[in-house]
Amino acid sequence: MLFLATSTPTPAASSGGFDLLQTILWPLKWVVELILVAWHGLFTFLGMAPADGLTWVLAIIGLVVVVRAALIPLFVKQIKSQRKMMEIAPELKKIQEKYKGKRDQLSREAMSRETMALYKKNGTSPVSGCLPILVQMPVFFSLYSVLNGVSTNAKAGHGGVGPLTPELTLEFYNAKLFGVASLHESLVDTIKTQPAGWQATVAIMVTLVVLMIASQFFTQLQIVSKNLSPEAKQGQAYQMQRIMLYILPFAFVFSGIFFPLGVVIYWFTSNIWTAVQQFLVIRNLPTPGSQAAKEREERLARKGKAIDANGKIVSMEKYQAEQQRLLQEAEAARAIAPKRQQPVSKQRSKKQAQRGGPTAGGGAAKDADTDNAKTS
Repeated sequence: MLFLATSTPTPAASSGGFDLLQTILWPLKWVVELILVAWHGLFTFLGMAPADGLTWVLAIIGLVVVVRAALIPLFVKQIKSQRKMMEIAPELKKIQEKYKGKRDQLSREAMSRETMALYKKNGTSPVSGCLPILVQMPVFFSLYSVLNGVSTNAKAGHGGVGPLTPELTLEFYNAKLFGVASLHESLVDTIKTQPAGWQATVAIMVTLVVLMIASQFFTQLQIVSKNLSPEAKQGQAYQMQRIMLYILPFAFVFSGIFFPLGVVIYWFTSNIWTAVQQFLVIRNLPTPGSQAAKEREERLARKGKAIDANGKIVSMEKYQAEQQRLLQEAEAARAIAPKRQQPVSKQRSKKQAQRGGPTAGGGAAKDADTDNAKTS
């Protein structure tokens, strides 16, 4: 996918061929270039050097801010979806056990219907939890394509597909972070070419890759360790998430080696944004019954507050009054509830029916007394 996203147009394509992926990415690349150039222009206006690596790094961070701010609604939806998926995990397991070993078509269709009905009832699905990632991937590929094309375009005297002019492309190409690390080169490229100061460049990129992995690990650890209820930790989804917590870092090691430094900076900054955003969501909107929810209740209790039945923060006096009212309502409901009838055997029920008597517990007791009297 990355190869296709970053491939240069072939002669066939330039002579009228059709490159579907480049056609899809073209408007996104144009927007990415616009945001980068706009932030670069802002920092240049504030007095920073136009060709300095730090100026372009801040422009990349500005791109992260714009993209992630636009994805905040989807992020909140993702957190809620992940929470619901974990909560319904025991029910999903029951459905799977119900059809365990049944491989016929009817059983598979019935299992699928029940699973989809459970998702619909709880307003979630496995796909909804991946929406922010799915939306970000085209932006990520577009940025990768833009940065990967800087070297070729700068050497040919070309610009990007939009606002990234030939002059700005050359500035970006010559820009170096801390005076040594080129933003358009990857760790593998640096080791192969070994330009001046390449050891410092390798140290910078390895540090960023480690930080990127650590931030991703911390983000997932927040959910697994603090924001799951005890019931959710019994489900299969929880076990899979625990496994992925330790497998994903290996994928990021691979990515960090082959991605340009500018992309690694984008990814690391995006991870930091995710970690902070998720920390705030878990702190203020934790899953009921989770460790984070208990910690929130303790913080509120220290302030003389609590969470009422509607999920609102109220004073401790109002909370206690509500709990007392709910208790009284529950006791009143039990008082007026119909008494449970005693079970009657078939033989005794038949006798009662022949005598025209009641079949309830009182009639059964009376019939039992009559039988005892006859026996004695």
